[in-house]
Amino acid sequence: MKKRILGRTGLKITELSLGGLFTSSFGSDSFKQSRDVVHAALELGINYIDTAPTYADSEEVLGRALQNVETPFYLSTKIGGRLDPFLPQDPTCVRQSIEESLSRLKRDHIDIIMVHEPDRPGMYYWWTDFNTYNGPILDVIDELKSEGIVDYVGLGSTTAYHIEPIIRTGRFDVLLSALNYSLLYREAEAYALQAATEHNMGIVIGSPFHMGAYNPAHEEHIRAGLLWMSPQRKQQFCSLYDFARDIDIGLAELALRFVLSNPNVSCALTGARSQAEVEQNVTAVKKGPLSTDILTRLDEIAKMVPFRPCEEPFILPLQKDSYRLGQAR
Repeated sequence: MKKRILGRTGLKITELSLGGLFTSSFGSDSFKQSRDVVHAALELGINYIDTAPTYADSEEVLGRALQNVETPFYLSTKIGGRLDPFLPQDPTCVRQSIEESLSRLKRDHIDIIMVHEPDRPGMYYWWTDFNTYNGPILDVIDELKSEGIVDYVGLGSTTAYHIEPIIRTGRFDVLLSALNYSLLYREAEAYALQAATEHNMGIVIGSPFHMGAYNPAHEEHIRAGLLWMSPQRKQQFCSLYDFARDIDIGLAELALRFVLSNPNVSCALTGARSQAEVEQNVTAVKKGPLSTDILTRLDEIAKMVPFRPCEEPFILPLQKDSYRLGQAR
C-alpha cells in the first residue's frame, strides 16, 4: 500500500489507516473478531491505528490484539474522558489519563497523542486562555515528550471552524478532522484543512463514509423522504447515487478515493467490523485518486448544499424508520 508523509512528523504512514471505534465492544461481538480485524489490517499493509479512551474498551482490545505483533506500526490515542471525573484543568488528572491509556494499550510509549475535541463547545475545557489557547494540557504533553513517552501531539477535531485558531497556534503536529470532509460535506476544506496545510501538519480524515451516511442501504429511505432532511439535501444524495451508478463505482470506494485525491491529506481513517471490510477498503484505496472529470462532477454535487442546514443532525439518523415522512411518531 502506498504511504504518505504525515506532515512535519516525517512519519511515513499508509494512505488507509484503522480506526479503533469498532474494534471494541461497541462494534464487535467478540475479542476474536476485533483481533482478526486488527491483524488483517496489519497483514494488508496498514501501519497506522487510532483509538481513544472513550471508544468503549477499544484501548484494552488493541492492547491485547497488538501484543507480540512484530509488524511495525504507529499508534495514536487521545486525551479526554474515561476518568470520572475527568478534570482537564488538573495536570495530575490529565497525566493520569494518559498513563492509564498506556496501561490499557500495554505500551510505555505512544507515537501520537491527540487532544480530544479541543474545539467543540461544552466537551472539555482544556484552555485557560481562549485567545492564545494555553492550558495545563500543553505543559503535561511537553513533560511527556521530554521524557520520551510521547513523540508527537495532534488535535482530534469534529468542527470545521472552531478548530482553525487552535491550529494556527502552530503547536500541533497532526490534525484529525472527522465528519467535515467527505463526498457531500466539505466544511473543513476552506478553514481547518487550509490552516493545517499552511502549518505543515499531517492531515488525517476521519469518517470518510460520514458515519455510514453513504451506505447504499439507506437509498430507499432517502428517496422516500426523511422528516429532518431538506429537499435540497435529498436531491443532493439522489444525484450522488445516480452519478455513482453512471460511473460504476461503489459509494464506499468513491468516498475513500475522493478523500485521498486531495494531495494534502495524509490518510483516510476508517473503522471496520470485519476482515472483509478491511479488504474492501484496501482494494478501493489501491485504485488511486479519482480522475479530474469525476472530481469536477463531485464538486458540482457538493455545491448543491454547500453548508449544513441548521435543522440537520450532526450524525444523520438514516436507519430509523420513524424519521420517514408520514411515519413520524
